[in-house]
Amino acid sequence: MASGLSLHIGLNRVDPAHYDGWDGALNACEFDAHDMQAIAESCGFDAHLLLTQDATADAMKTAISGAADELAPGDSFFLSYSGHGGQVPDRNGEGEEDRLDETWVAYDRQLVDDELYALWGKFAPRVRIFVLSDSCHSGTANRRIGDDARVPNVVRTRQQAAAESPRYRAMPQDVLAATYRAHAELYDDIQKQVPSAGQARPEATVLLISGCRDDQLSLDGLANGLFTENLKAVWNDGAWEGGYPAFREAIRARMPQNQQPNYNPVGADNPEFEQQKPFTIG
Repeated sequence: MASGLSLHIGLNRVDPAHYDGWDGALNACEFDAHDMQAIAESCGFDAHLLLTQDATADAMKTAISGAADELAPGDSFFLSYSGHGGQVPDRNGEGEEDRLDETWVAYDRQLVDDELYALWGKFAPRVRIFVLSDSCHSGTANRRIGDDARVPNVVRTRQQAAAESPRYRAMPQDVLAATYRAHAELYDDIQKQVPSAGQARPEATVLLISGCRDDQLSLDGLANGLFTENLKAVWNDGAWEGGYPAFREAIRARMPQNQQPNYNPVGADNPEFEQQKPFTIG
């Protein structure tokens, strides 16, 4: 019988010591993680949480690597992330149109999309990986960004970002720039240590449904992020029937035009997996 592991990450703030004094306060990311854990457990997954201070970049990587070590062909891994999305300059020469790599904003530093892509390569062939990313700029969080539109400037400064209600799940641009300038060697070295996203193809299949497109922002909320709130409504305690593309489309239809969830498969082709009911093991 196939096995299923899941990891649910939610950060309501980050360490100001790394992020130029910014704590990235949000309301609902830990709620999102708990709710995704509940869905995973109801579907038979062995589910784990990483919340706020425990959600460091190394803890995320260790948990994902551990799942890769444990899961065999035909097994399933469900990964959800709720928190800020960020960006760093692309130093791998991947041909990014905006010359930026996307990140998940972990508690102690940003987790670069190249690091995530390298982790997918550790999974055995035919492992089925489903990723949810309720964060800004998340349209291709499982690989790389290729956005060709300008990102809204409501998060140009930390003051503008803090004035929004609800807040957006994006690093303000002044924080983004200051954080990179203070830690440029760290982020450049990270990218040197992992292969370019264009040079290797995982043998597992990775399906992403994101909170928005790469050039858009994801809204926080009181009880859930806007994307997670609508995902839960479509899922309807498991009453939903249909595959992953249709699941994304049903969520997208409930969302405003300025926050449109993306569907992005990478790795090995697996049409059977794509047409499974979401959160199915094996």
